[in-house]
Amino acid sequence: MRIAYLTHSLESCWNHGNAHFLRGVFRALMAMGHQVQILEPVGNWSRDNLVADHGEAALEPFRRAYPELSATRYRAVEQAVDLASQADLVIVHEWNDHSLVKAFGERRKQGGGFRLLFHDTHHRAVSEPAAMRAYDLSGFDGVLAFGEALAAVYRRWGWERRSWVWHEAADTRLFRPPVRQAERAGLVWIGNWGDGERTAELEDFLFRPASEAGLPLDIHGVRYPPQALATLAAHGAHYRGWLPNAQAPEVFAHHLATVHVPRRHYVQTLPGIPTIRVFEALACGIPLVSAPWDDCEGLFCVGTDFLMARDGAEMRRHLIAVRDDADLRAALVRSGLERIMSRHSCDHRASELIGIAGQLDVRERNAA
Repeated sequence: MRIAYLTHSLESCWNHGNAHFLRGVFRALMAMGHQVQILEPVGNWSRDNLVADHGEAALEPFRRAYPELSATRYRAVEQAVDLASQADLVIVHEWNDHSLVKAFGERRKQGGGFRLLFHDTHHRAVSEPAAMRAYDLSGFDGVLAFGEALAAVYRRWGWERRSWVWHEAADTRLFRPPVRQAERAGLVWIGNWGDGERTAELEDFLFRPASEAGLPLDIHGVRYPPQALATLAAHGAHYRGWLPNAQAPEVFAHHLATVHVPRRHYVQTLPGIPTIRVFEALACGIPLVSAPWDDCEGLFCVGTDFLMARDGAEMRRHLIAVRDDADLRAALVRSGLERIMSRHSCDHRASELIGIAGQLDVRERNAA
């Protein structure tokens, strides 16, 4: 099958976490024998910000980790539509411009031989519903949503039988336990500061408990304003700056444990969506302790695959237990890794996508 995917950026994961999953699922689809065409706009903000902050060399970790992946960069909407129209299945990511989404829908309505899906991987359907409703999806065949709660939003918007849950997952070709165990020490948290939607949660579930447990804390990410850096310094945390996602397994391998602090929307309005960091951490064999979120879809076994804290005091107790109990760490690593390998790899998601394509009655066409 020929699959065309319109992404925001393939090369850059600067404030673009879904790029992690897409890289893995593209590689999995190619390993299954499918042809994958990746298109991204020239001048996208993720790539531009990355290069502005760190130079062209910042793209090299991705290129080394994914030598088989490359994107065609387009300047005009019409160019993107023409390039992708010979595919059997076209998927458009929600970070694309409204004009691009509309143009693909129009081509589909005009007799385009491809099936067309919209891929939503963000909380804007509940945090900015007007902006998301402004996308013209009238020509689309369906929606891929990265959680049941988000798929339910689209069902309320009229996509009753045309919305599918397609969770993120770990690229287990890259995210895996180290071949040789190095000395591990302290905690690591990989995440962006964002727009204040989890500032209090980071204080309550990460900075203060780590300090009280006497565990050194390394922080990686972008968009940390001066007040955020002052908060880190006040708790003795070390800010390490942007981390290429391809290097995350190496960083995990040198730390005792990691912490997940979900954004507020994924706790209050879109329950059941863990986001990519949980999958990646468990795949790397590092013990994970999480701030509270509702695993209402039963993706994991909480308490066995990872520990969950209801408040800051419980987080401190969990961190101390992980620090002091090697058997607990080993049990968490074993269970979490088994869960990923049995249910949550990019290979699993690639197979799910091909199943969805079958439901859409995607027909493979001869190349033009």
